[in-house]
Amino acid sequence: MTRIVREHQGNVAVLTLNNGVTNAISPDLVGELSKNLHEIRNEAKGLLLCGGDKFFSIGFDLPALITMNRAEMSDFFYQFNQLTLDLYTLPFPSACVLSGHAIAGGNILAMACDYRFAASATNKIGVNEVRLGLPVPYLADMILRQIVGDRAATGMLYGGEFISFTAAAAIGLIDETHPEERLKQAAMEKIAGLAVLNALAFSAIKTNRFEEIKNHYEKNGRLKNEFFLDCWFSESTRETLGAAARKF
Repeated sequence: MTRIVREHQGNVAVLTLNNGVTNAISPDLVGELSKNLHEIRNEAKGLLLCGGDKFFSIGFDLPALITMNRAEMSDFFYQFNQLTLDLYTLPFPSACVLSGHAIAGGNILAMACDYRFAASATNKIGVNEVRLGLPVPYLADMILRQIVGDRAATGMLYGGEFISFTAAAAIGLIDETHPEERLKQAAMEKIAGLAVLNALAFSAIKTNRFEEIKNHYEKNGRLKNEFFLDCWFSESTRETLGAAARKF
């Protein structure tokens, strides 16, 4: 099964998550998306990241991940964070197209893009890790605070509630909302318009945006990631994750 569908429209690469209705983030999906990002890095001048109509992504594939031992889960989690960093630090403009819900890890992938275009509907977005007994991954925490500011991010991180696309647009988490039939084209027009700009200049400007967060993650990420894994394998969190996995 191909979990990432890749197309090109001019100089813009379009990557679409294709892992069932929920687009759960599994090791295979992370591997395929990482491979595609590496390949388009020198081929494209812009990126659209798309998902499904019901779910952009529901987040981590809990039924699969809950069966992993610490070494296996550690390998997956570090690869997911590297994927997030690779997406966040692409040298060209990127946008995420949100037709459906973007939850937890799905929200993280969306945040790693420069822009988020969402359907003008009541779909949900957010990071609910605290309700599962987990911290939001360190890299994602920093990116969220950069996008929406500390106070709005703190409300999302502390409460762990999902919010509507309308509410997300009000705090800047979503950049534009459009009717479903217009959504992908609007995102494409934005990225195609930026992709014709001087690539070296654009890359330098984008580096100024991400370099501080990248440096913090490279300095502190291992300690923070290991703490996440400590929480993942704690007895109380395992019970909560198991209950959530049964509802998947």
